[in-house]
Amino acid sequence: MTALPSGILAWNIAEIAAALKIGEADVHEYFTDGRRVSFILERRLAYEVLKGTLAPSEGAGYDLIDSVGKKWEVRSITQSGIYFCPSYMVRSGRSFHERDFIEKMDDIEGYIISDVDSFPQVPFWIIHKSTVRGWWDCGRLGTTTKISRKNALKLLESL
Repeated sequence: MTALPSGILAWNIAEIAAALKIGEADVHEYFTDGRRVSFILERRLAYEVLKGTLAPSEGAGYDLIDSVGKKWEVRSITQSGIYFCPSYMVRSGRSFHERDFIEKMDDIEGYIISDVDSFPQVPFWIIHKSTVRGWWDCGRLGTTTKISRKNALKLLESL
């Protein structure tokens, strides 16, 4: 059992399927893919949870601005895990640079981590950057900040 989430974003699969005119299986597939659902998830978190706004551009280095101007990065736990480094360091042919990861954390307040694999009831945790920095410093994020779903849930359990 993980630590209690900061909240849960609830979704109605049947309503989404009807609105998009696609099958419920397609809705489930789309909403459990962190890359695809991130655009919708970021909006719900910005407007409903933080009472804030989206970053001014996709390349801003953060995803959301809360109601008092603090910057947040949104990350999703999927079947394949989660990463905390900047997005441009992820995927084939890209490499991890610790200095850039640390600089990114210096620029944000923290991370909002959502477990999209739990769709349609998506729990999320609001985690201060000092927690993630502590995980990094003690080696709990591996060598590139990409960790498995199991390890991510263990870290959340330790909060």
